[in-house]
Amino acid sequence: MAEPMTTGTEMPSRFRSNEERWTAVLDRDAGAEGVFVYSVATTGVYCRPGCPSRRPRREHVRFHASCKEAEHAGFRACRRCRPDEPPVAERHAEVVAAACRLIETAEEMPALETLAADAGMSRFHFHRVFKAATGCTPRAYAADRRANRMREVLQGGGTVTDAIYDAGFSSNARFYAASSEILGMTPTVFRRGGAGETIRFAVGACSLGAVLVAATAKGVCAIALGDEPDTLVHDLEDRFPRAELVGGDPEFEAWVARVVGFVEAPALGLDLPLDIRGTTFQQRVWRALREVPAGATAAYREIAERIGSPGAARAVARACASNPLAVAIPCHRVVRNDGAAGGYRWGVARKRALLDREASP
Repeated sequence: MAEPMTTGTEMPSRFRSNEERWTAVLDRDAGAEGVFVYSVATTGVYCRPGCPSRRPRREHVRFHASCKEAEHAGFRACRRCRPDEPPVAERHAEVVAAACRLIETAEEMPALETLAADAGMSRFHFHRVFKAATGCTPRAYAADRRANRMREVLQGGGTVTDAIYDAGFSSNARFYAASSEILGMTPTVFRRGGAGETIRFAVGACSLGAVLVAATAKGVCAIALGDEPDTLVHDLEDRFPRAELVGGDPEFEAWVARVVGFVEAPALGLDLPLDIRGTTFQQRVWRALREVPAGATAAYREIAERIGSPGAARAVARACASNPLAVAIPCHRVVRNDGAAGGYRWGVARKRALLDREASP
């Protein structure tokens, strides 16, 4: 029988008995990390509750409140789970943070081999750890940072040449090839706050309040829901401060009517050309959202798994909050992991209303 564990601190209620602690070891329960360690008499080592090593026999196990207590009892730290070091997730976070700093400060994208070597990992392991922590690959992260630098320089009044060099593009051709997709317009037009860009818009009314629809020559670039039409228009003006905003013609009014019709009756579907602007990661999330059918929902964690980034649930939530195209990119179909509605850029009440309508036969 294992000896009782002594501790001067308050233990979580589910780990106060040896039986509960043993169950945590059998389950490799991550929730027990930092609560206790266990030692094995036959090996002379002590381990984390989640140690991946072969499970010992119960009669050889003792529990300890801390690494210090286990070492005082004569046991040494397991070389596999390293209980005397920070948790794996914490160590990985530090490694990824260091890699991100290197990517952000480097003039050119560091080679994957260089990043992995600095992290003390193999290329494959580092790539997997980085993607799990950030929701994207190192190359995609570098591209997103480059896109953000491009926006910052242009919005700050810098020249297109400044943006090319500050964003780290090796040639004008690559810059212009990437800029239109990232910005949704030419760099010169973006720098002028949309100057020279014509954006048609109109505000309609639906049972959820006001709905604004705006479009460039490429397609619909904004669908917003709100209480006050003026507020929606002001938000559009803030987004494109120097663009020419013009009222929609009869053809465009028909687009607005289709959006209103879709809000009222989701079964009608919505097939409009879209001008979708966002970072590489946002684009991946938004594509996944458009694959969630009406009447169904998906958790943030599920979307993260679908895009190949299972550890990026929070980043998925941020991408949903940045979605500029309500209903067309159905971020309202993404719910919390516990099934609760969660947040919504245009109000939780509207989110619930949309989900209720889509769930109705």
